[in-house]
Amino acid sequence: MNWYGRSLVSGCLAALAGLASLTAQAQAQSYPTRSITMIVPFAAGGPTDVIARIVTGHMAQTLGQTIIIENVVGAGGTTATTRASRAANDGYTLITGHMGTHAASVPLYPNLAYHPEKSFEPVGLLAGTPILILARKDFPPKDLKEFVAYVKANETKVNAAHAGVGSVSNVSCELLNSVLGVKPVGVPFNGTGPAMNALVAGQVDYMCDQIVNAVPQVNGGTIKAYAVATPERNPSLPNVPTTAEAGLPAFQAQAWNAIFAPKGTPPEVVAKLNEAIVKALDDEAVRKRLLDLGSVIPAGADRTPAALGKLVNSEIAKWTPVLKAVN
Repeated sequence: MNWYGRSLVSGCLAALAGLASLTAQAQAQSYPTRSITMIVPFAAGGPTDVIARIVTGHMAQTLGQTIIIENVVGAGGTTATTRASRAANDGYTLITGHMGTHAASVPLYPNLAYHPEKSFEPVGLLAGTPILILARKDFPPKDLKEFVAYVKANETKVNAAHAGVGSVSNVSCELLNSVLGVKPVGVPFNGTGPAMNALVAGQVDYMCDQIVNAVPQVNGGTIKAYAVATPERNPSLPNVPTTAEAGLPAFQAQAWNAIFAPKGTPPEVVAKLNEAIVKALDDEAVRKRLLDLGSVIPAGADRTPAALGKLVNSEIAKWTPVLKAVN
């Protein structure tokens, strides 16, 4: 091919590339034009599911399109997260992840098929969720000090429910067990909702869970709450002491939920989704529902994609040495 031919081909290729770029920009600017799928990596009724439904319900109004919640369970949330990482990066498949799927999974799963920082675009933080130490309502210990003594004395007999290896309920209780120096039997479920149902039914002894999943049960007297693992008491459960007040200051844990998109999702799409999150978190009805469940609503500076990216990075750094030591 002569110089003229090569120049013509190069020009055509450049024109096509430019056209593709303009088409992608136009699609991003008009986004969304159809319904969006929000993958929730745990069973319906769990804390991640509840928070996702509350926030995305308002986001759908802002975006003008339906957001369909799809619950995909398995492997502590990593099955769904792997699927989300491989979805088209057009903004129509998202995931509501959390501390387990996007931080603790790294040290817990050596062959993890995704990496929280490399496989996703952070979109926005939805809520912080304090961790509670919970037990079936007829568990013998009356307070946290008795709980600690009882679990240590009956280490081989008691069991702890969780939503799968790498889930928040699993990771936070692994930290608790490490602080106590015990290794009770772990009982996995396909989500925190089923685990909570088993606790209410008295089929398991105790669990560590996000407050969002426990407020109705604690207030209803169907389970016990020994302490909340945060520096301050939570307004939704004012009578539940902090772990420091109850005699176990070494156990501090708070989870979080956030929305992520597959890597390479256009910045314009991420910005629109983030704007919808911010509007949802500023809505009084949404705030009331989240606060009534014990959630901590992030401040303005913590709601940006960049802030979420930094949070994921810091959480991986925090949990990696802890969980490697436990394992």
